[in-house]
Amino acid sequence: MVNFGDLQTEIYLAGLSGVVPSLPMSFADLERRAEQALPPGTWSYVAGGAGDEHTQRSNRTAFDHWGLVPRMLRARTDRDLSVELFGTTFPTPVFLAPIGVIGICTQDGHGDLATARASAATGVPMVASTLSQDPLEDVASELGETPGFFQLYCPTDPEVAASLVQRAEAAGYRGIVVTLDTWVTGWRPRDLATSNFPQLRGRCLATYFSDPVFRSRLEKSPEDDPGTAILTWATMFGRPLVWDDLAWLRSLTTLPMVVKGVCHPDDARRAVDEGIDGIYVSTHGGRQANGGLAAIDCLAEVAAAVPDVPVLFDSGVRSGSDVVKALALGATAVGIGRPYAYGAALAGTAGVVHVLRTILAEADLLMAVDGYPTIADLGPDAIRRT
Repeated sequence: MVNFGDLQTEIYLAGLSGVVPSLPMSFADLERRAEQALPPGTWSYVAGGAGDEHTQRSNRTAFDHWGLVPRMLRARTDRDLSVELFGTTFPTPVFLAPIGVIGICTQDGHGDLATARASAATGVPMVASTLSQDPLEDVASELGETPGFFQLYCPTDPEVAASLVQRAEAAGYRGIVVTLDTWVTGWRPRDLATSNFPQLRGRCLATYFSDPVFRSRLEKSPEDDPGTAILTWATMFGRPLVWDDLAWLRSLTTLPMVVKGVCHPDDARRAVDEGIDGIYVSTHGGRQANGGLAAIDCLAEVAAAVPDVPVLFDSGVRSGSDVVKALALGATAVGIGRPYAYGAALAGTAGVVHVLRTILAEADLLMAVDGYPTIADLGPDAIRRT
């Protein structure tokens, strides 16, 4: 078995020939270089958060008050970081979280495709966003043998919503992830200061503009009248979902369905009772609501409330140690967000692959050193609040 931590040996051996990594090895350096690579408007949209960004910062700093408990004399030269999710075994416990503007983060303007190729290269599943620069089918075609998932921002038009879900199922996605906290966008001063909302400029709307039901709502095609198509999308985006909508959403597909944005155990329990197959703990990286709890501090209670279903997690994950902490607190799989967007900005597919390999290498080595050779060995006893 090849361990993800072997990456460090690969780097050190290359160094004997004078070769050093061309991409950053720390998140701080990755973030700094990505800011230099991205246009200011794109950078502020990707890097920014809601309000004064307190929740965004808390998502990050909250990991610091959780500490892993080292266990000795349990060393193994091979580790197993695989997880099972909806009947499929994945080689790693991480996934690529949906990013609605990943399409414009790469230099060629096709970041969704670059991310899908990185997914294919690493076996790390991608959750593809509704808001993509390329149609959802084109993204799926680049995933290779790696299963992907489709994230739905539910439109107000139920027939368009059904069409998006049916297209995703036909394209081969293995599940639908419904985002609950973005039926209206949060207050984002960075974007407001530059009057920058990419979708209103026609960016990352290819999945909508290629949808036959959406196109039937237009007198002219998006190619002939993009302005009207954009305004139609704007009036359609964001159905304010309520509990009664879950049965309708569930009826749209036989694929596993996950609800994203759940941070309260009662909401998790009720969603499962309503037929939802997985819970996704997330605060949208602090982009939607300011002043709330850090997502990592909500994870354990939610996971305990629904012990028999997968629990996905994201928000604030920047390193391999963050991944391991989230797994110990009950996550089935952990989403990587901004770090891979920054990798994409620097080197497209290769940049995303680099970010994933470094995060997995750190997670693997941390588990080796601390005496947790498999994810099954991680649990409540492996972590303490400091």
